[in-house]
Amino acid sequence: MVQAKKIGLFAAIVFVAFVIITDPAKAADYVQIGFEGISSAAHAIGDFMTWIANGGKS
Repeated sequence: MVQAKKIGLFAAIVFVAFVIITDPAKAADYVQIGFEGISSAAHAIGDFMTWIANGGKS
C-alpha cells in the first residue's frame, strides 16, 4: 500500500511538472483558481464564525 502511494505521488509530481513546462500560462491560471477557492472558503468560514459570535442572528 505504501508503494502505491509513492507511485501515485511520483506520478502527480511528474504530471504537475509536465503541465508547468509545456504550458506555464495555464499552470498559473490553475494556481490562481486554487488560491481564489481557498480565499473564498476562508471568507465563508469567517462569515460563519461571525454569525456564531453574534448568537446565530442575521
